[in-house]
Amino acid sequence: MRRAGRSVRAELWDRVSASDPGLLRLSAGLRTVTSIALALFVMALMRADVTHLVAGAMAAMVSTFAIREKQRDRQAVTLALGLPVALASVSLGALLNARVVAGDLFFVVLIFCAVYGRRFGERGTALGLIGFQVYFLSLFVRATTSALPGLYGAIVVAFVCSALARFVLVTQTPAGTLDRLRRAFRARLAQLIAAQIELLDADPDDMDKVLELVRVRTARLHETALMIQGRLEDGTSDEAVARLVQRRIADAEIAAERLGLMLLTARSAKRADTLTMHLPGAPVPSGGEVRVRDEETAALRRDLEALRLLVLQPVTESHGTGTAELRNRLLGYREEENLPPGSGAVQDVFRGLGEAARAVLGLRIALDGPQDESDDTPATTRSREELDAEDAAIGGDESADQEEEKPTGLRRPTTRAAVQVAVGSALAIVGGELLSSHRWYWAVLTCWIVFINTASTGEILVKGYRRLLGTVLGVVAGIGLAGLVGHHTWTAFALVLLFIFAMFYTAPLSYTLMSFFVTAMLGLLYTLLSTYSLSVLVLRVEETALGAACGVIAAVLVLPVDTNRRTNELLGAVLDRLGEVTRAAADQLSGAPPVDLLEKARELDQALADLRASTQPLTHPITPMRARRDTARYVVALLETCAYHARSLAATAELLPSKPSIAADPRLSGVGSRIVHNIEAIREHVADPQAAAELVTGPSIASLLQPGTLATPRYGHVTDRVLRHLQRLDEAVMGLARPLGVPVPRRTRESGVKQVT
Repeated sequence: MRRAGRSVRAELWDRVSASDPGLLRLSAGLRTVTSIALALFVMALMRADVTHLVAGAMAAMVSTFAIREKQRDRQAVTLALGLPVALASVSLGALLNARVVAGDLFFVVLIFCAVYGRRFGERGTALGLIGFQVYFLSLFVRATTSALPGLYGAIVVAFVCSALARFVLVTQTPAGTLDRLRRAFRARLAQLIAAQIELLDADPDDMDKVLELVRVRTARLHETALMIQGRLEDGTSDEAVARLVQRRIADAEIAAERLGLMLLTARSAKRADTLTMHLPGAPVPSGGEVRVRDEETAALRRDLEALRLLVLQPVTESHGTGTAELRNRLLGYREEENLPPGSGAVQDVFRGLGEAARAVLGLRIALDGPQDESDDTPATTRSREELDAEDAAIGGDESADQEEEKPTGLRRPTTRAAVQVAVGSALAIVGGELLSSHRWYWAVLTCWIVFINTASTGEILVKGYRRLLGTVLGVVAGIGLAGLVGHHTWTAFALVLLFIFAMFYTAPLSYTLMSFFVTAMLGLLYTLLSTYSLSVLVLRVEETALGAACGVIAAVLVLPVDTNRRTNELLGAVLDRLGEVTRAAADQLSGAPPVDLLEKARELDQALADLRASTQPLTHPITPMRARRDTARYVVALLETCAYHARSLAATAELLPSKPSIAADPRLSGVGSRIVHNIEAIREHVADPQAAAELVTGPSIASLLQPGTLATPRYGHVTDRVLRHLQRLDEAVMGLARPLGVPVPRRTRESGVKQVT
């Protein structure tokens, strides 16, 4: 019973970890709510009035969420610097409240400085945010010079409580966050394998739905891998450990995605294309015709479930013959003589299971330390030896950092954004004053917020629309809650804390939901300040719409960054990184000296994540340009396909010094050069559509897969995999040419491209 209870708790915890990788959202919400609750408790003991309670709660909230640095010592310094900034800001707000023109001019200057401060990194961003939000606080509570001593006390209490919540009560260390992210990776990997089991068992009519589930879970696994890569430097003891974990995470991700492709191929009439796993809505190859016999399905289901259990089972519970038997059976599939009988496609799945089991074994060793080797079979021992050789071959990063030329003046993103926000805020102040001389600052707040974490006109438009929608829904909720709560102060504050937690927990998921909880919370604060009325909440909607409109106007008229221009810049960056990874991997597979391929692959993944985010305005459901939306989705899916094959090539190339089954072949350099040339040609066309960019064709890489075509002996399935990745990468790059308008040679148009379209 105790073991069953632990199993249920572990499964529940894994679900939570998978839904919130690293528990980052949960930690942010709990830390903010804890700091606010502490501040309210201390100020209640001091018998503070409602105005000071509201001011303290708002100051505690901003002093907690504004600081995003990962290292605790840097967080402490920023929090200490934020207190004098907050005191100065509330003082100026109280002094300038009665001076309309001077106050408005100062507010615009403060907004410019707060946004410009982002160029100085996370600390500059945090101090600018504290300065702006505390000045807004002074406007919200209508601060006066006579009320400053009480407000000073509330702000000091808020900052002290924020420090207690951050460093004592709800602690978050880089190592702890990384450890939770690792657990989330395991949980999401297990969820992906569960979806692959569903793919194996699905009826033909349900294949599209199950395939979409596999796509979503593959994307979530990749998202978690990126989050881990971004925190390895701060969360590990040294560079060698960081590189080892990065390598094992990449191996497991690639093996899991390859296993899904093999399963889809086994269930289809032809080999599945990688694009099918990345393009939303892509049909199942050949209608998902079932080609796997019942006994083969049963064996595959058994082994997929065994793989899922190996992923999830902690090392402390993995001792015993049962776990060893599962591990040994799966790793045995890496030996040809151990493969069960079946069609070639089904045997490929069993091979994929063996490679996935090897990746899971490497992941467990990297994350949990040495494993029990007493029950190892020869196949398992060989896998361990390979992993040990790879670990020994992993060295430090010897590549020189290249300083990229950064824009200056008004071309610098932070300067341009500061000018845009200042102009938009000035418009919002004028329009807001016309709507209400007391609540005009809501328009300014909305204008400020729609510019945060946006870089193009389209992103600002979508964010403004989402904020307005959330505000309208929040007003409806606020009306109902104000009537229910009335003037029950502590009931209202309890609901405020609940909404603040929900706001921070849902912020990364849905900006509309976050805006809903913000507006509902403000309705309760208005009730506490005895300024609530239906007209006030309606005014809130009007001011929000005005602020969003002013932000869009400023983005369109002042130093505009067109969405197409922004996406083209990021597309060019992705192509640059793709070319670098492909060239380096092909060179290393051809015998060139080793370089840090995993770091290059990480930069490619990050560039692709930035591009995916920037295309949201183009792919948003409300966009009227359907053809353009479909093209954007198709291009991003092709780039994800290219990135998958480039990552796989990089991971294989890094094995070259330690894996005797992989031999360098100088001819791969020529194949890689052709692919890189075509990537650069597409990059040149994206930068200048009038450029004379020409794609180059050559002998099909697929021909190298035919027996007897190489003058040197075949090296086994690893070499086959390298050639297949090169072939798929070549096809996907050629496939990019058509939607991007690059002329394609006729022979290529009639042959290779159709395989990815």
